[in-house]
Amino acid sequence: KTTLVNILSTIDEATSGQIFLNQKDLLLLSEKEKANLRKEEIGFIFQNYNLVPVLNTYENIILPLELDGRIPDEGQIKRIMDILHLSEKEYSLPSQLSGGQQQRVAIARALASNPSIILADEPTGNLDSNTSQEVLGLMVESVHMLNQTLIMITHNMQIAQLADRIICIEDGKIVEQ
Repeated sequence: KTTLVNILSTIDEATSGQIFLNQKDLLLLSEKEKANLRKEEIGFIFQNYNLVPVLNTYENIILPLELDGRIPDEGQIKRIMDILHLSEKEYSLPSQLSGGQQQRVAIARALASNPSIILADEPTGNLDSNTSQEVLGLMVESVHMLNQTLIMITHNMQIAQLADRIICIEDGKIVEQ
């Protein structure tokens, strides 16, 4: 599953086939073009939140934008924080947040650059079932409100049922759509 995410994001190379986005075969892009694609078109939500411990919620959310030299759209950031119920935690450090809140910060960070595609690898794997449902509901709501595509990798069929389309993979092969 992680290999699939890495191939879809052009981090890893596929051994065969094609991956098209906006009529471009991603496998034919140069390394610089792939890096730009990941930076501009793809948001990542990892199972481990990857938050910077010394940065507060807001700073963690805008960090990728700042590293890219882009000025954050304050309205967009506030909107995402509102959708994900993070507004009251804007100045909190990761150590002051629950697991669900940390995952929502990671989701907000992925959404902040307004990518067209969000790749989520087991985004609720470290959360309890109640927090998982809340986070998933917020993810679905936010990608619909922001008109984004969410590709989520999960072993949990209950979570998969939230999707518009489910593709089941076993031993590297599609077994059901």
